[in-house]
Amino acid sequence: MLELLGTVLTYVETYLGHYIDIDFTLWLTWLLAPLLLTFFLPFVIFLMFYMNAVILYIYKLHRDRLRHAYETHIWDGAIKTIAALWDAHGWLWHGYEISGLENIPDNSPALIVYYHGAIPIDIYYFIAKSYLFKNRLIHTVADRFLFKIPGFKIVSEVLKVIPGTVQTCSNILKENNLLAISPGGVYEAQFGDSYYRLMWKKRLGFAKVALDAKVPVIPIFTQNLREAFRSVSFAHWVWLKLYSITRLPIVPIYGGFPVKLKTHVGEPIPYTADLTPELLQIKVMHALEALIMKHQRLPGSILRALLERLYVVPKPSEEDEDENEKEK
Repeated sequence: MLELLGTVLTYVETYLGHYIDIDFTLWLTWLLAPLLLTFFLPFVIFLMFYMNAVILYIYKLHRDRLRHAYETHIWDGAIKTIAALWDAHGWLWHGYEISGLENIPDNSPALIVYYHGAIPIDIYYFIAKSYLFKNRLIHTVADRFLFKIPGFKIVSEVLKVIPGTVQTCSNILKENNLLAISPGGVYEAQFGDSYYRLMWKKRLGFAKVALDAKVPVIPIFTQNLREAFRSVSFAHWVWLKLYSITRLPIVPIYGGFPVKLKTHVGEPIPYTADLTPELLQIKVMHALEALIMKHQRLPGSILRALLERLYVVPKPSEEDEDENEKEK
């Protein structure tokens, strides 16, 4: 009798449990759906307003450039459209600016050397503004893994992105073009931090390129770049080991914060016949580090970078910093 009762109870429990689970799942879904929509729909409205602002910004600032571009050459029109989109995004999301754009030559070659953020979004903005306002397309050197991504081929062909051997880069400069290189590359992108230390190791390729092409080197740095996107800092040795094995950017990245971004273009470092690759590397490193020390508060702060969208606190001079250290 007891065994029969136990069998019945087990059957009822199993049946009801199965029924309740299904019913509970459906009930929870219907209950939460309106709640989820209340959070999702405002985001859609925000996105629509954002796109409206982008379109209006492009029309206001770049309509004449786009009309002329499409009348002359199809790729010129396509590039200017892409550049206008990036320029609008930078203006809206980061209040993006460039200081010293006049240091970029109008009709002569130069090698542009930049600090590599976790995501080099500043270079996208910089290239866009250079093409729109100086009508010069900056060729860029990218890591080889990007060329294995589906769809990247047409982007690299039209926007002049190359893997970049020394000879290839030198030839581009000899053809009177601008070329941008980050000596730190993917390593600096993944393992850099809010102190903005250069991680170039003993890389001399960019210096050999500049000397072979006999062109000036222009250092550029974007303020608050590490506060827009950051790579995770935990388990550093694990990511470093994996990177040394795969040579792929596998460190997780987070961010997308709408911080203030401002690119500072330094004075060109002219070519001289007495320079060696080692000496030129040191000169460029010192010039880029000087830009960082002049324009970036260290360590970088996401909150401060967000506030700089509204108000920029002047960076204290070295004398003031020394006095603060003595007081401490």
